[in-house]
Amino acid sequence: MHHRTALITAGARGLGVSVAHYLASRGIRVGINYRNSYNQARTLKEELKSQYGIESLLVKGDVTIPETGENMVNEMIQQWGRLDILIHNAGPYIKERKKLTEYSVEEWQEIINGNLSSAFYLFRAAIPQMRKNGWGRIITIGYEKADTAPGWMYRSAFAAAKTGLVSLTKTVAMEEAEHCITANMICPGDITDEFKHKKITDVRTIKDGTCPVGRPGTGEDIARAISFFCNEESDFITGSVLEVTGGKDVLNKYKWLREE
Repeated sequence: MHHRTALITAGARGLGVSVAHYLASRGIRVGINYRNSYNQARTLKEELKSQYGIESLLVKGDVTIPETGENMVNEMIQQWGRLDILIHNAGPYIKERKKLTEYSVEEWQEIINGNLSSAFYLFRAAIPQMRKNGWGRIITIGYEKADTAPGWMYRSAFAAAKTGLVSLTKTVAMEEAEHCITANMICPGDITDEFKHKKITDVRTIKDGTCPVGRPGTGEDIARAISFFCNEESDFITGSVLEVTGGKDVLNKYKWLREE
């Protein structure tokens, strides 16, 4: 994988940081997309260079803007002459619990554009480059049970966008298989902010009674799964949706809240 390049949207914060570290540790050059988090992106770039000797590229852009996808891909091509891996990690989310009728039109559009339309913009720009290489890996991010299109109380916009992204990911997997391009989705569990930058060894001794495996999830759990899909030998796996949840039923926690 040492000759490969990867673009990670929203790569400067949260799970994107763990993914960047994990890929860089395997010799993959990383394009770090950010919108406002320049300082975090610059710090990450310095960490990847000092820890792994890996070159990275800071790619500013708002993924909800149609032209941004093409601009970011062009930056990758100008810098390295190729784009092999696209990890669409960006996805706006409203933490406040509220019903569909309480969403504003602007909030709805932000969630749909940021999670679903943005994928179209990026795929449309990245896939032709991957076709030229005769190789590509696309990984999207969903949520638990997204593959079954479940209802998710108080998360109507996010759920609608991500379940749409499942279908889009599977469609691209079928359309681009002939070009040796795979497309798969990772569905993280309930990984809180304090653990998104943690490694698995950091949490082995931490007990989490709400999770069946008994420990919190970490950014490394997600990064390892993404790295598996990126592997050269994972070419027979496409159109898949992989849950990395520790067995925790995230959606139904709201049911418990109502019962309390």
